[in-house]
Amino acid sequence: MKPHTYQFLVGVFASMGSVLFGYDLGVIAGVVGSTSYAELFHANSAQDGAVVSLFTGGAFFGAMFAGPAGDGLGRRLTIMLGALVFLLGGCIQTAARTINYLYAGRAIAGLGVGFLTMIIREIAHPSIRGRVTGLQQFMLGIGAFLAGWISWGCFTNLSNDGQWRIPLGIQNLPAVVLAALILLFPESPRWLIDHNRPEEGLATLARLHANGDVNDSWVRAEFAQIQETISFEHEHEAKSYLELFTNISAFRRLFLATAIQASIQMTGVSAIQYFSVTIFAQIGINADDALKYQAINSILALIAQAFCMLLIDKFGRRPTLIIGNLVNCVMFVIATILLALYPPDTDSASTAGWGFIIVTWLYNISFSFACGPLSWIIPAEIFDTHTRSKGVSLATMTSFAFNTLIGQVTGIAVDTVGWRYFVVFAVCNLTNAVFFYLVLPETKRVPLEQMSTHVFAPDAPWIVVGKRAEVYRAAAAAAGVVGKDVDVKKDEV
Repeated sequence: MKPHTYQFLVGVFASMGSVLFGYDLGVIAGVVGSTSYAELFHANSAQDGAVVSLFTGGAFFGAMFAGPAGDGLGRRLTIMLGALVFLLGGCIQTAARTINYLYAGRAIAGLGVGFLTMIIREIAHPSIRGRVTGLQQFMLGIGAFLAGWISWGCFTNLSNDGQWRIPLGIQNLPAVVLAALILLFPESPRWLIDHNRPEEGLATLARLHANGDVNDSWVRAEFAQIQETISFEHEHEAKSYLELFTNISAFRRLFLATAIQASIQMTGVSAIQYFSVTIFAQIGINADDALKYQAINSILALIAQAFCMLLIDKFGRRPTLIIGNLVNCVMFVIATILLALYPPDTDSASTAGWGFIIVTWLYNISFSFACGPLSWIIPAEIFDTHTRSKGVSLATMTSFAFNTLIGQVTGIAVDTVGWRYFVVFAVCNLTNAVFFYLVLPETKRVPLEQMSTHVFAPDAPWIVVGKRAEVYRAAAAAAGVVGKDVDVKKDEV
């Protein structure tokens, strides 16, 4: 098996945590929109918001613990722990008899998911790192795809509690597989080397990159570079979360990573995903059709995410994210106009309703190709070894915090101000594009160990446009070319 294929397959399995995340995010629209749920719990908008948001609220704390757990226990045991906690929460959700049990199950399942957002970035060669790390968004899309069609099927064919209990129960199956098999997969080589197990780290690098050949020239060079980098970082770099705020290079990376994760939630994707039934009703589309159109939406998202994995290491991160946000902005402007001009009492479901559906599909294609995958790729690759777990966990906590905010307020906002709520997302997508044009450097193909010297050097400018930034852009581009040339030579061998 070719090394890149092996890395990709390991990444697929390690990304199963994202299947759980995507499924739970996607399934909740069908849960709170089902008639049997409404008849059992009699929930108002605030309670529905709590059911939605407690999942990502729990994930916020899971991501908080994921950093220390990943550094202390290793990546594999952390993933196993997350899967087991998720199973507990999933079982409580499925068996809930009161809304309080549903609250608890959502929060506990979210806690488990928070542990499952951190592994595959450290196994990939720079030439395919974008594709492998982008698996997190793609597998999240797989989860949403399954949730969409299962929710729609249960909604249309069942009228009892199975409408929402069956979709919630199915989410436990990937967690069982993940917990049972994760120890069969390799530990992060960087973590092994960083924890005084260099022989195991070298052997893992060889399995991942050279069919087990520990004498391979690239493996030896990478092993030496990792050792050198770790030795330097142990002497000079972060010893705690505080270092992320006191070291100028580390803080710049943290600022970018948290800004990206916050911006992704402010694109409006979670609002549409969680409250599709409520939002589509604003233009006269019933719950059955809303869930069906969202299920179709999940297919389009998967196609877009697949193209992103194939092309992101060619197009680069910076232009893709900027253009994606601009397209999102245009789609939200059109959707907001349609919602304002054609409320439900105009019987617009067969006219403007189709325009709204198509716009949401185009928006989702743009988001799934550009913004969604890059929200995992960029934070995962910009931190150095010693701050990576802590930095990524803080970035992911930011995502979950904003996700929780959107989940809690969207239902209430739609009921209160209607179409005006969506103006917020049109504006935020535009400001996202401007912000990233100014501050986001290109990191395509730059080796992880060279981020500190080429892209995030202490004296590198934070504003990446203009003459002063040209030297650093050229150095980063040169590092990417070197990584590409080394990869070509390895493939030829």
